[in-house]
Amino acid sequence: MARPTKAGTPRPGAARLLWALACALLAAALPGCAKRPSARPESMPPAVLLPAAQAGITDGRARFREILTAVLAARGGPAQGEAPLWRLAGEGGPTGLPVNLELSRAGLTVVMVPGLMAECVADVAPLFGDALAGLEAQGYRTAAIRTEGRSGCERNAGIIRDALLALPEGTRAILLAHSKGVPDSLTALAAHPELAGRVAALVSVSGAVNGSPLAEVMPDLLVRLAETLPFSGCAPGPPGEALASLRPDVRLAWLARHPLPAGVRFYSLPAFAARENTSAALRPFFDILAATDPLNDGLMACRDAIIPGSTLLGYPDADHLAVAMPFDKSRNPLWRTAFNRNAYPRAALAEAVARFVEEDITRNAP
Repeated sequence: MARPTKAGTPRPGAARLLWALACALLAAALPGCAKRPSARPESMPPAVLLPAAQAGITDGRARFREILTAVLAARGGPAQGEAPLWRLAGEGGPTGLPVNLELSRAGLTVVMVPGLMAECVADVAPLFGDALAGLEAQGYRTAAIRTEGRSGCERNAGIIRDALLALPEGTRAILLAHSKGVPDSLTALAAHPELAGRVAALVSVSGAVNGSPLAEVMPDLLVRLAETLPFSGCAPGPPGEALASLRPDVRLAWLARHPLPAGVRFYSLPAFAARENTSAALRPFFDILAATDPLNDGLMACRDAIIPGSTLLGYPDADHLAVAMPFDKSRNPLWRTAFNRNAYPRAALAEAVARFVEEDITRNAP
């Protein structure tokens, strides 16, 4: 029997679909109703755009491509062949080193950290939900942290801390963080240094490291819908807090004040897609970002998704949601219509990340 709801309140499933439809309709008009950025220059710390090699980024693209290609070949399925990664200038050739695909015995736990609003659709498209079984079959433990989809970074940092400390003693975690889950995780590591002993690595998957210009131009109506629309198990957060935490001036100021903790290794997977390979619901946002950076995933410019001083793993050919959230597995055709370019070998990507990190940690062990 269906659970009763209050009169006039959409059922949880209906609320999610209403949200998807509202986003699609408002997004269609977004270029005409977007606000002008309101950040003042004096609120921004000095910043420069540099080639990765000159910005302290380690280039791991060639090795990661080898590992992902090997995983795809071993696991079979429709995505066999070369890894679905963009090949940008400067990527080295194959290393020729063997790829270890044996059962992992490193005792690593891959912990999923979701992003903005992800809590609200966790039962529709859980973060890397189609990758968990494959990771566990290869010897990795998995866990998922349920952060608050409509709260700011500081609130979610406390949730991440508590969740990590609740894991069994001796856990060595790889945080596989998506979108706003990356600044949430960075905030947790900076505010709670005791986590460094439990976190071996943080991987940014289309992470909002530098924030997104979209956080400054979203129409007020869309913001109010995101903050107030009822979702089952997704409580409203403090008004304006979540989106404000993604403003570029906020994120850059935070990075300027908080050095990354020693003892944790950092990796980045900034995705981007061609417009025709971007889902319909994300294309209006893609167009806004493309005015200043054509290399974007529909919600993030890929240059803003790289953690300072991290190892660059590669550029997935996918939009912001396809790279991490399996909307294409939903039985509801409305989700598949809104996110119609959502297919991506996420299970292979997650395994390749775990194997790259394991190899890197082992190679650099004292």
